[in-house]
Amino acid sequence: MPEVARRGKSNIIDAMSILETRLRIEIARVARQIAQNGLSRSSDGNISVRLSDDRILITPAGAYKAWLEPHQIVAIDLDGNICSRQSPQKSSSEYLMHLAVYRHRQDVQAVIHAHPPRAVALTLIGQPFPSDLVPEGLTALGEVPTVPYARPGTAEMGEQLVPYLAGHDVLLLDHHGSLTLGKTLTEALIKLERLEAVAQLWMLARSVGEIIPLPEAERACLKASVPSP
Repeated sequence: MPEVARRGKSNIIDAMSILETRLRIEIARVARQIAQNGLSRSSDGNISVRLSDDRILITPAGAYKAWLEPHQIVAIDLDGNICSRQSPQKSSSEYLMHLAVYRHRQDVQAVIHAHPPRAVALTLIGQPFPSDLVPEGLTALGEVPTVPYARPGTAEMGEQLVPYLAGHDVLLLDHHGSLTLGKTLTEALIKLERLEAVAQLWMLARSVGEIIPLPEAERACLKASVPSP
């Protein structure tokens, strides 16, 4: 191989290595933030980012999220095969759900699956998520559908998501958790925090009285101001 070509290939590899290191650090940071905020407990939930057209980084199976370290994160291809031995651990058992998102939404660069308690509680009583409770619910979250229940870790989880992915960045998983999508990991985290905040506000309001909704015209105006995913 000519020297110029070798240098060019080396530069690409170095750039990818720098990107992967940065993303690993970011995933670990976000995992700790989610744990500290009580949006997932213990080893619950999983986080992924798109590393390249055919690879993602994802949190490992069974990892205690509050103590997650960058080296534990696993690189897999879009068939679920581990393509880096930097981590000796297996990828999350729910990787199929993440892969379904990346296959069907080319714009998505990050996915967070969490177990926000108040938001998930709404699915336990069959309560549709009240995005229209406050302006930020409509503008930051949009409509939040509840995806029918599928057993965690099964292929059915990914299959159940597909009909909902085209028009939504925030999903609730019946009797299970949430899924937030973003162009960055920070964007997905913000959506997760807003999801739980709106659910908490709804519960607080219901505990003290009857909820007075935003005027219909205002809800329509807010919805119209939000671009489609």
